[in-house]
Amino acid sequence: MAVFNKLNGFVEHLSEGVHNLGTDQLKLALSSVAPTSETTPPTQTTSNCILANVTEITYTGLSSTDVVTTSSAQSSGTYRLVLADLTLSASATVGPFRYIYLYNDSPTSPADPLIGYFDYGANLTLNNGESLTIDFDQASGALTLA
Repeated sequence: MAVFNKLNGFVEHLSEGVHNLGTDQLKLALSSVAPTSETTPPTQTTSNCILANVTEITYTGLSSTDVVTTSSAQSSGTYRLVLADLTLSASATVGPFRYIYLYNDSPTSPADPLIGYFDYGANLTLNNGESLTIDFDQASGALTLA
C-alpha cells in the first residue's frame, strides 16, 4: 500500500487560510520525479509547495483526477477530512509514475497548493483498460488534525 506524506508547506498554507477543505476542489497529479529531486523541490519551503513545481506526466487516456469530499468536520477538537476513493482508469497507456500528489485546485494565490503525496515505492504504468484505486481511508479519514 502507498504511504501518504503530508507536505510541510501545507501546514502553513492551512494556517494562513489558503485552504477550505470542506468546499475546495481537490485533485490528483501524477509524477515520476521524487519530490526532493525536483528542480524546485516542493518539500523545501512553503512557497515551493505548489503544483507548478511538480513534473507531471501526460494524462492523455486517464479518467478524471477530481477528488470528491465526503465530509469535512470536527468533533471534540479533532478535524477529519473524508474523501471518496478514486479509481483512475486508463483508456491508453499512462505512466510510468510513482508519486500521486493531492492538491487544491481552487485557490489562486498561491495557485494549486499541494497537500501531500502518495509514494508507491516503484514506478507504475497503467495500460489500456487497467485501473488504480486510490484508497483515502474512509474510516480514519484522508487527513486528521487534532
